Amino acid sequence: MTAQTLHDDRTRAETQAGSADSQALLPPLQLGPITVDTPVVLAPMAGITNTAFRRLCREHGGGLYVNEMVTARALVERRPESMRIIKHEPDERPRSMQLYSVDPVTTGHAVRMLVEEDRADHIDLNFGCPVPKVTRKGGGSALPWKIRLFESIVSTAVREASRANIPVTVKMRKGIDEDHLTCLEAGKVARDVGVAAVALHGRTARQHYSGKADWDAIAALRESLPDIPVLGNGDIWSAEDAVRMVEQTGVDGVVVGRGCQGRPWLFGDLQAAFEGREERHRPALPEVSATLLRHAKLLIPYFDGDERKAMQDIRKHVAWYFKGYPVGSQLRTQLVTVDSLAMLEDLLGQLDQSIGYPGADVEGPRGRAGSPKKVHLPEDWLASQELNEAQREMIAAAEVDTSGG
Repeated sequence: MTAQTLHDDRTRAETQAGSADSQALLPPLQLGPITVDTPVVLAPMAGITNTAFRRLCREHGGGLYVNEMVTARALVERRPESMRIIKHEPDERPRSMQLYSVDPVTTGHAVRMLVEEDRADHIDLNFGCPVPKVTRKGGGSALPWKIRLFESIVSTAVREASRANIPVTVKMRKGIDEDHLTCLEAGKVARDVGVAAVALHGRTARQHYSGKADWDAIAALRESLPDIPVLGNGDIWSAEDAVRMVEQTGVDGVVVGRGCQGRPWLFGDLQAAFEGREERHRPALPEVSATLLRHAKLLIPYFDGDERKAMQDIRKHVAWYFKGYPVGSQLRTQLVTVDSLAMLEDLLGQLDQSIGYPGADVEGPRGRAGSPKKVHLPEDWLASQELNEAQREMIAAAEVDTSGG
């Protein structure tokens, strides 16, 4: 069965069911009891996908909006920052969160806490992080290589979450490198223990964010798992990219990360594209400026009223919001040093309000792609897919506060 056949079958089934919009590219995404009308997922991004940014995205379009990743250990220990990260606004439904863990027991405790305290409606497990301080301890994108450990963590999360009928999904990468690919085996294991969906970033840990995402690998995973939803992630910079991924791979939905940085309106474009509509959001500079200011204001309550901390946080968003807009290097420099809301408002007021949408300069990749990197792994990690005693003793140390994938 090819990816195109899967796509054609879904389209035919939707038409026969009498869809309200016969032009829709995909039907709603079903994750257990949760129906996501627009099959788009906001990828968890550390320091970015907090309540402030999620609100801006949700106001533009439909989808599933996942919070920043939290480690299972930090959650069980109720560290203040972790408790902040898992907060959702009263009107956020479903409440989606991503959990990172390397230990089945800690995973079980964390998911049980989320269930018993009614803190989530959907849980995603992160097996995609490629950063050295994670992989050198066997975590993130290194972990699926140890397939039995992977199975134990996922099955534990599914078992505990099932007590409240909470769907569990998995996000992962192709593998460690091209010689140690794990996604097909891990995808089947995850399906067999009861996950609601699997998302694949079409890069290896070695690639980090360099090069091009391998959509053929996503298509292969889609074909190998015909009985659960498969989502594609990687190089979705526009609604047209998302449509092309669906058509080329047959996925049931897309996961968007860096492409929405500084562009919360991308989710409106994605919804329009999946509904078969051609309109796209093309903001002039005044709208971009107003959105950046509102983003900053929303960060203040997120940081419990700490205005200075909110302004420090908004600085990293400046380059993303103004990518392609001729705002001047001097003003850009000043904007990334703001320490008060008044200062931010003053600087934004100096922008030329006549500047319209610049066109192609605004589009395309965002953030640093970097280059392939050596994957730092525990000693003898690749010698076997089973843990040895030394690895069992050290792997718990992989529970660190970081994110990515």
